[in-house]
Amino acid sequence: MQKINNYKIILKYLFVPGLILTVAGLVPIFLTQTQTILYLTLVIVGSVFLFIWLVYLLVTGRSFWQKRSTQIGTNAFISTLSLLTILALINFIAVRYSPRIDLTENQLYTLSLQTQEIIKNLDKPTKVYVFDKEINPRDEDLLENYQRYNDNFKFELVDPDKQVALTQQFNVQSLGDVYLEYEDKKQLVQTLISFNQREPLSEIELTNAIATIQKDYIPKIYVLQGHGEYSLEANPEGSLSEASKSLESKGYEIKTLNIVENGGIPDDANVIIIASPKRELFDQEVTALQEYSKQGGNLLLLLDPNIDPGLDPILKDWGIKLDNRIVIDGSGAGNIVGLGPTTPFITNYGNHPITEEFTNSISFYPLSRPVDTIEVENVQGTSLLVTSEQMWAESNLDSEEVTFDPQEDISGPFDLGVALTRTIPSETVENQVKEDNKAEAEKTDNNQESSAKNNDDIDNTNKNETEKNNDSPPKETDKVTDSNKDETENSNKSQSEETDSNKDETEKNNDSPPKETDKVTDSNKDETENSNESPPKETDKVTDSNKDETENSNESQSEKTDSNKDETENSNESQSEKTDSNKDEIENSNESPPKETDKVTDSNKDETENNNNVNKDKIESRLVVIGNSTFATNNLFNQQLNGDVFLNSVQWLSNQDEQTLSIRPKQAKDRRLNLSPFQATIVPILSLAVFPLLGLIAAGITWWRRR
Repeated sequence: MQKINNYKIILKYLFVPGLILTVAGLVPIFLTQTQTILYLTLVIVGSVFLFIWLVYLLVTGRSFWQKRSTQIGTNAFISTLSLLTILALINFIAVRYSPRIDLTENQLYTLSLQTQEIIKNLDKPTKVYVFDKEINPRDEDLLENYQRYNDNFKFELVDPDKQVALTQQFNVQSLGDVYLEYEDKKQLVQTLISFNQREPLSEIELTNAIATIQKDYIPKIYVLQGHGEYSLEANPEGSLSEASKSLESKGYEIKTLNIVENGGIPDDANVIIIASPKRELFDQEVTALQEYSKQGGNLLLLLDPNIDPGLDPILKDWGIKLDNRIVIDGSGAGNIVGLGPTTPFITNYGNHPITEEFTNSISFYPLSRPVDTIEVENVQGTSLLVTSEQMWAESNLDSEEVTFDPQEDISGPFDLGVALTRTIPSETVENQVKEDNKAEAEKTDNNQESSAKNNDDIDNTNKNETEKNNDSPPKETDKVTDSNKDETENSNKSQSEETDSNKDETEKNNDSPPKETDKVTDSNKDETENSNESPPKETDKVTDSNKDETENSNESQSEKTDSNKDETENSNESQSEKTDSNKDEIENSNESPPKETDKVTDSNKDETENNNNVNKDKIESRLVVIGNSTFATNNLFNQQLNGDVFLNSVQWLSNQDEQTLSIRPKQAKDRRLNLSPFQATIVPILSLAVFPLLGLIAAGITWWRRR
């Protein structure tokens, strides 16, 4: 009997564990949207307990439901179940739709409108990989905030030590790298750990990376070659292969450029890097770079001292003046790390997007030169790398002890690197292009006219030579010396003796002119006739003393006459060839302008394409000049901020054609109160003693009055 009563008690309260188990299984199922074996087991067991309890109630009779305690218990159960259901629904809605209310003044925890728009427009899966041991909770909140706006956005924390294959696939260089994957593209967004300090994930960097990776084109960076510049091939020290890999990881395409072999500068060049050429560029190459820069192109010049690459025309256009003196760091910072005084350590940076985050950080530039700027119209320059007052530019490194000479050296501070922006109205550029086209056309016309004049001059020259040959014997007998007279007499006598040959030659010459009637006159006939007529005149003037020499030289002069005849024939033939060639030149000159204008047209097309990439009213081009190149080579690229200076320079140069996102970093407003010493002393006294004491006194007075 006692056992039966015990069973009745268990069955009577069986609904309690049944309800607990059922709720414990249903809540995680709704929250996690997963149906594990554990959750399902809890629901099933709880449901069975509730079912048994209901059966027991039905069996015990109707008197049970009529009891007051049963009614109260039922009401309590229904109320509890309703409350739990409401709470479960609230949690389900909160997790699924995640409504957020940002009560901070600067909306620190709300994505900017630009970011929201970009994320909402994601039409393909985009995933962020954080290669780190653990993720910062604030970074995780930011990524979850991105994910709320679009299901196509995902993120994953990757432990490089555990997921080696994925780490190698992304070519991860350091712990804390954040990569973005979109279709088959991979791009480095940010490195969270730098110099053993952890930085928060930047909304600006991430949103800009998402906007960039979705674009159809890839920014193309060209590295000039052909003059001893650093190559892109893997080399322990003397190459830019590490810099190239870093640029590729940021979504750029890197190519080499030989302007001579390529026939010009490619149309798709966003930036051209000129890294320490050891030989001068051709004038045509410099001109091509000038035109590229004028039409909105961007240049990064890394120029070492004591080397003249022949870029003065470009530097002059931008107002850049290079100094060949070597920068000396008198602070001794280089000696500490074993680099010596010729390696200046830079910690002062200009207010520019390239260096705005470099505050008090170090970059160094072995064997560098100062870079000075001159004011030029439409050009705005900003200092990037500024030396300290303890540095100077040394002109004499041959002395045993390097010291500052006020008369020969330049004292710091001065610039090692500058960034310049040139804005020119598009009308000015168009007018310049038109003037260049006109000049090219005029040059072509001048070539045509000069070709025609050359032909006329050649004809006139031939005629004059013929006339001179006809008239020369009488004139020369009056002016020439006795020896010349002898030679003249020899030629006259030999010609008189060779009259028959002259007649034959005359017949030949008479036959040849009809073939060359385009430009050649009857000079051969005249020469032959004049030569036949000249001997009587010459022989009358010759002295007796010269007769002997004349007789001795008759035979040799006759040979000369024959050779002269041959030369005359050859000259006639060559003259006809010249005439034909001149005709060809005229025809070619008439045909050549279209070819030259085709080249000009091609360059104008390139310029037009560059103009289309920028503002219609103004054309903006950018230039960065650094008086050193070794800082970007493999050996030093990953040291301190050297790589950041290079990468940020390229990024700034390549962005002017893009609509960069105007996302300002959100910062919490500083609400700290600056207290004076007196205020700092009185505040604790008031809060800990005076105000509590006043409260107690007021309470005591109130109690006393009521009493």
